[in-house]
Amino acid sequence: MSESPAKPPAIDWEAVESTKEFKELRRKRRGFVLPMAALFLLWYLLYVLLADYAHDFMAYKLLGNINVGLVLGLLQFVSTFVITGLYVRFANRNLDPVADRIREQIEGTGK
Repeated sequence: MSESPAKPPAIDWEAVESTKEFKELRRKRRGFVLPMAALFLLWYLLYVLLADYAHDFMAYKLLGNINVGLVLGLLQFVSTFVITGLYVRFANRNLDPVADRIREQIEGTGK
């Protein structure tokens, strides 16, 4: 018979969540995510309202058969990728170092 691996010690997640570092991590994440989500939703709402109530504006031809509505619709996709890139950069610089320190403390590998 082979020996089963040692069971890791139980982690008190409530204690982890109550630490200053964890609260700071959540505050930083919310500080980025909530305003960015609100900004994107407002941008999307503007697009929907323009599509519904500003037909002439959205149908205005810019180049050949390319109109304002098409350009704004494509910019919805572009803005999604831009927000994703901004979040990745923000997380790499501001969230990941704190999360790594918390993980090290939990796993007992902290210095």
